[in-house]
Amino acid sequence: MPFPHALPPPLAHSSAADWAAFAACALERLRAQAPLVQSITNRVAAQFTANILLALGAAPAMVDTPGEAGLFARMASALSINLGTPVPAQADAVLEAAHAAQAASKPWVLDPVAIGALPLRTALAAQLLALRPPIIRGNASEILALAGYSGGGRGVDATDSVAQARQAAIALAEQTQGVVAVSGPVDFLTDGRNQLHLANGTPLLTRITGGGCALGAVMAAFAALAPLYAPHAAAQTQTQPPSPLLALTAAAVLVYTIAAEQAAAHAPGPGSFAVQLIDQLAWIDAASVRERARIEVQR
Repeated sequence: MPFPHALPPPLAHSSAADWAAFAACALERLRAQAPLVQSITNRVAAQFTANILLALGAAPAMVDTPGEAGLFARMASALSINLGTPVPAQADAVLEAAHAAQAASKPWVLDPVAIGALPLRTALAAQLLALRPPIIRGNASEILALAGYSGGGRGVDATDSVAQARQAAIALAEQTQGVVAVSGPVDFLTDGRNQLHLANGTPLLTRITGGGCALGAVMAAFAALAPLYAPHAAAQTQTQPPSPLLALTAAAVLVYTIAAEQAAAHAPGPGSFAVQLIDQLAWIDAASVRERARIEVQR
């Protein structure tokens, strides 16, 4: 059923206001569609991630058992894979689900948590990278390690800057023909050709468990809308128009980080911030996204 006032994805020459308007529209469309998001994530962040998705308006499903994960990936609207605690059974489920999502043309997100120094998850990430994930999200050190440029950071903490990971992100996007998002004080997003810098957020996101993990699942929720979008006719005159997934990934980051800013304004510390983030994701509206988005489109 058509959604009223839906916007097509922005073009490369579109203004920051156009990208923000698309994100605001995508938020409304997500709530109308309530996508079913399969999240295979680490045990530390599972409950928080599920609550974040519910608050946003998506439906979470934490199906991570071999024999079920692949079956469910075919039914789900999108899949989020997080390598935070890759115990053997979950590692098997991750590969099963990724293969199934790929075969069913379902969008999926890879979050290669703490790869580089730790061999099991690094090898698993390499197997998943070979499947060309439509979206990759990580901090700068994780993106550098996944691209083979460095040995990773300090556990889940980045020891490299977003700027240092820029070329690695572009290379990964070219390799996968997908979207790469590097999280940091200013997030960097690319589909290998087009580049965005998103400056919303708060340092409190680094003071709670699961802040980045939940963002990967939010990206999957927005990516589930991809079949509803197609580049508008003007894109046919461009040799390399932006991917709809780039616009939807940017929408996910903007909605999440703007909600985080609003949460920080009402939270005296990390504990209350985590609760406020869930509340603010439930309350955020399209007008807030349009008005508060801080975007730089690099041409």
